[in-house]
Amino acid sequence: MRGGERVLEQLLDYAPQAPIFTLFHFEGSVSAKIEAHPVVASYLQEVPSSEKHYRRYLPLFPSAIEAFDLGGYDLIVSSSHCVAKGAITRPDAYHLCYCHTPMRYIWDQEQAYFPQRSGPVAWVRRQLLSELRTWDVASASRVDLYVANSSFVAWRIQEYYGRSAEVVHPPVDVAYFTPDASERGNFCLAVSALSPYKRLDLAIEACDRAAVELRIVGAGPQRAELEQKAAGTRTRFLGRVEANELRQLYRTAGCFLQSGTEDFGIATVEALASGLPVVAVGVGGVLDIVENGLHGVLTDPGANPAELAEAIDKAKRIRFNEDVLRGKSEQFSATRFRESMQSLLEEHPTDLTRIGS
Repeated sequence: MRGGERVLEQLLDYAPQAPIFTLFHFEGSVSAKIEAHPVVASYLQEVPSSEKHYRRYLPLFPSAIEAFDLGGYDLIVSSSHCVAKGAITRPDAYHLCYCHTPMRYIWDQEQAYFPQRSGPVAWVRRQLLSELRTWDVASASRVDLYVANSSFVAWRIQEYYGRSAEVVHPPVDVAYFTPDASERGNFCLAVSALSPYKRLDLAIEACDRAAVELRIVGAGPQRAELEQKAAGTRTRFLGRVEANELRQLYRTAGCFLQSGTEDFGIATVEALASGLPVVAVGVGGVLDIVENGLHGVLTDPGANPAELAEAIDKAKRIRFNEDVLRGKSEQFSATRFRESMQSLLEEHPTDLTRIGS
């Protein structure tokens, strides 16, 4: 249950009986609200080791999404960070795509995900990624309206697909993440998947330079590598935590640290909702959320560990107003998301009362 699934939960309110088509579905991995809908998984569900090693089947994702029969539907809403936007619909159907981002690993983040550049495996991978880029661009025209989760993603959609996009920020549970009277500690908090583009290596080195503890919430394929890098530093890996523990971490941290380029940054908004100032590299979706000096401290794009450490020190010297931080977070509530999406859905001629019937 990450940002994409939270978006899906909100979208389902418009279509309480509609089926969900997805590449994979592993029972119990998402909320009861999602699993209450009929879920149709692709043929990839049946391939060997699909639950543990689904990433290995990336070259087959386009054919799997195209294999769904969507001919009976007037309206298709896709929640896409990979291939969902490439679904094939009836010519007269309306396809609204909520795009979390064009695929990072085939576009600007290829080298971060696949650092090995030589050898036969790397050669085959480059050919496959080239084919995926061709498909990704060709299938972009199948969408009638793109909705981006940030101004940064809208720019990426224009850059790679040549399409404009409306911006509707994703819903954040700002009613749950709130400040309290807890005393703040002298540690930085990062909440992130442990993936290369998140640049947690930069966060580890910056906190070591700033002589502050770093606590990292999240899991992912880069954990062993990051733990090795963090040996001898003040870094603690907490793994996945329950919501109440995460809320308490937000309430007691000294600052929230975002070292990578996020497409939006739900955790960043959760931090502000909890009265926690943000220190971040000033690029990507964070620019929609944080005003430098008012809600936290932003570095220049491409900041090195020393510059990020300096930003941490600067944030520690500023007395941020928790009410101002909290007020900013409320711009990203679930209510605002639903109102914006409802407005966009009502602008096209499909009769919403028929959806899912």
